[in-house]
Amino acid sequence: MVDREHRKMIFANRRFILGCAIFAITAGSYAQWSNPADDVPAYHPSAPIKVAALPPILSGSKLTGENFRYPWQVHVYQQAAKISGVLYQLPCNCRCDRALGHTSLRSCYEGYHGTECSTCAQEAFYAYAMTKAGKTPAQIRAGIAQHAYEQIDLERH
Repeated sequence: MVDREHRKMIFANRRFILGCAIFAITAGSYAQWSNPADDVPAYHPSAPIKVAALPPILSGSKLTGENFRYPWQVHVYQQAAKISGVLYQLPCNCRCDRALGHTSLRSCYEGYHGTECSTCAQEAFYAYAMTKAGKTPAQIRAGIAQHAYEQIDLERH
């Protein structure tokens, strides 16, 4: 009888230790090992060799329908098409690189993501304005990193 109780105690201890180990591994997998401020979303450091070889930015008759309910949605795609090579060199702070596999802000405009995400739209409007003001992609990237695009009012575009 004592031997049976001893085995139950050993089994309970092993289960407790195993449970603690699983908890520690799970908690460790959720731990933040880097500084989020240092984590820059995906972008390309230089312009593409051939912009025409990239997937097209939506344009023309594709800028209609339920995804384009507001004037700014059409306008941002029109502007994105004009600065395609610049957008290729910019990150997108909505983290669509992780969630959708985007490789730059340009990727948001190859499909409908740019219509549904205010971060992407604000960044593209900001990039267009800064490009027209003579800023380089590196300078625009610096502005995006400082969240300067958050000043953009989508309803005014």
